[in-house]
Amino acid sequence: VKSVDLHPEEPWMLCSLYNGTVHMWNWQSQTLLKTFEVTELPVRSSKFIARKQWIVTGSDDLNVRVFNYNTMEKIKTFEAHSDYLRCVAVHPLLPYVVTCSDDMTIRLWDWEKNWECKQTYEGHSHYVMQVVFNPKDPNTFASASLDRTIKVWGINTSQPHFTLEGHEKGVNCIDYFTGGDKPFLISGADDSTVKVWDYQARNCVQTLTDHTQNVSCVAFH
Repeated sequence: VKSVDLHPEEPWMLCSLYNGTVHMWNWQSQTLLKTFEVTELPVRSSKFIARKQWIVTGSDDLNVRVFNYNTMEKIKTFEAHSDYLRCVAVHPLLPYVVTCSDDMTIRLWDWEKNWECKQTYEGHSHYVMQVVFNPKDPNTFASASLDRTIKVWGINTSQPHFTLEGHEKGVNCIDYFTGGDKPFLISGADDSTVKVWDYQARNCVQTLTDHTQNVSCVAFH
């Protein structure tokens, strides 16, 4: 299992698998609802786009694919990057999907314009592992990279707003704090640490050091 995503209303969970399939489960009844045969290579990320009744997938064959999760019809397939796709993220309001890749770029796609690439974001010097929209300001998003940095971007500008540095090895994962007013971002890295950042002050406010191996996933709850 490379990633999971939860439907915002239904008790459904998407699981992206290394074998190239995506499973949709009912987590309440613990039953498998649907299997999407996406590709023969790993699918590293898939997300619900509930307002369109779609799922969007990103895989090692360089492609983004879009399926209707009711009919299982394939809506769209297009080559998005020149190397493996690591993550897809869906804008909460606008018709945008952001993808990131081992080609070191991040790209913004507009599904209302036939999935036109509206912006390419360059600045990382190694694989970009994850992208996450800021729920308090969805015109901005953060990216985690094996170049040991986290960058914060605006959707309309190709250069990063700023860079957060402090991890000693590659950064695998990030998440924004949603529980209150604090402008916090959390990150996990191959240096075995988890860091909490204040993205307004642009500094690290806490480092959690009890792990002994790489940190591959973080989430605020």
